[in-house]
Amino acid sequence: MRRESVSKRRIPPQARQAVEHPIRLLAVDLDGTLLNDAKRIGSRTADALADLPGRGVKVIIASARPPRSVRHIYAQLGLDTWQINYNGALICDEPAKRVIFHRPMLGSLVRQIIDRARKQFPDILVTCEVLDRWFTDRFDQTYTTETGRLFKPDVIAPLDQFCAQPITKLLLLGDSAAVTALEAMLAGTEDEQVTIVRTDPQLLQIMDKHVGKAAALQMVAEHYQVPPQEIMSIGDAPNDVGMLQLAGVAVAMDNAHDIVKSAAHWVAPSNNEEGVRAALEHYGLCD
Repeated sequence: MRRESVSKRRIPPQARQAVEHPIRLLAVDLDGTLLNDAKRIGSRTADALADLPGRGVKVIIASARPPRSVRHIYAQLGLDTWQINYNGALICDEPAKRVIFHRPMLGSLVRQIIDRARKQFPDILVTCEVLDRWFTDRFDQTYTTETGRLFKPDVIAPLDQFCAQPITKLLLLGDSAAVTALEAMLAGTEDEQVTIVRTDPQLLQIMDKHVGKAAALQMVAEHYQVPPQEIMSIGDAPNDVGMLQLAGVAVAMDNAHDIVKSAAHWVAPSNNEEGVRAALEHYGLCD
């Protein structure tokens, strides 16, 4: 017997979850959540999201990606809201092309981390993001990110030429064994100065110690005068846990890490089954 996905059938009204407070802001992660494994948004999900502003719901993208890697998705959905990038190190007003908030790391600290990493693993690849520009000393796509597949570096130069400035986000890329060892090594003195996120086996994301999606979402929600209990957050990775804990309604994807599911009020179908659409139906935000 073929198993039917929850996201592909209409959730009957009696199965929908009533909420104590109206949902006025939706914060949604991209990779592994809104986007399927082909990095696309399902058509039914896109239609449901496009309908939310008419229901009085702000839609906020909260992603680890830089603005340039979110722009086509933002345009597809016709959004006009603030956008959370780099796990919260940057908040942008995309329509106005204006930076609202930026919390970078000292370039000297970033250089110290790179030097420690390269001393142990000389072949580790380095990406430094500064606002919406990509700096590297070695362009090699052996290990890369979705942004790396979509764009090329803005600057390829020796580390000294770009580590003298504040760095929004540092990415260290390599084989999974090397990245595992680096994660353990950097969880010493550096973890008191930076936030280290690992959502992919071959990648470490490093940002200022105060950075997180929860703090950024709180700033965005205050701007729109939406209290936490009127927020719905949807995510799949450990870096989404904070914004799920902040929200009045927290949803994890079926493909989510267990720690994310434990922070959720409801587990939606996977990102390949239009789980975001199912969550909106479950909480009465679409028909």
